Amino acid sequence: MKKPFLECCVDSVESALAAKQGGADRLELCANLLIGGTTPDIHLYRRIREKCDILINVLIRPRFGDFCYSDEEFEIIRRDVRQFCEEGADGVVIGILKPDGSLDVERMALLMEDAGNMQVTLHRAFDVCADPMLALQQAKQLHIDTILTSGQKNTALEGADLLCELVKAAGNDLDILIGSGVKDSVIEVLAPKTGASSFHMSGKITLDSPMIYRKEDVSMGLPLVSEYTLWQTSAEEVRKARDVLDAVCR
Repeated sequence: MKKPFLECCVDSVESALAAKQGGADRLELCANLLIGGTTPDIHLYRRIREKCDILINVLIRPRFGDFCYSDEEFEIIRRDVRQFCEEGADGVVIGILKPDGSLDVERMALLMEDAGNMQVTLHRAFDVCADPMLALQQAKQLHIDTILTSGQKNTALEGADLLCELVKAAGNDLDILIGSGVKDSVIEVLAPKTGASSFHMSGKITLDSPMIYRKEDVSMGLPLVSEYTLWQTSAEEVRKARDVLDAVCR
């Protein structure tokens, strides 16, 4: 089993600091985690870089939804990859599919060039591709470092069978980073079952907003989510996952 590795996805300075305190090895920096994550603001990246001295991989995703992008969206993705490379990010988290559900190898190859020496993770576009084993082999040919996956299910526990196959097929060529619903109890099950030692989590808890005055009948976006609920990474949740991962991989 490879060295245990814990990544924490965060979308605020507060969450980044909590992830570091809890023992995360790396941050996946996003915006809008409530909708699966989008490309973060450059100033958020800079502030977290000032405050945290651990690895930072940046999610590059221009919008919510699927991973089939227009020419204009692809140009934005390329510019973001180059910008975060120039800013000194440790890695980028990217993924593009064709309309038939296959990995867009041609566009991914261009992004690999743009990424330069940064580490590259193929994100959960992989989980909605048509043929995961073919996509894994294509990722190897592209020299992608990591695939973030739940085994093509909503949660990693549900995708355990495919995750076992992926870890075996990946070998030492790339890393399978297990995500979606990951916490200490999930790592305790999936690490020995799959042979994986890399896990991705948010460790999120809900906090009550400090707002006292509340206009309850007006929604600023998602009507099912209160504007007065804050979602932040818990150092305690990350620490529990860290301890289990280290124990299982020992």
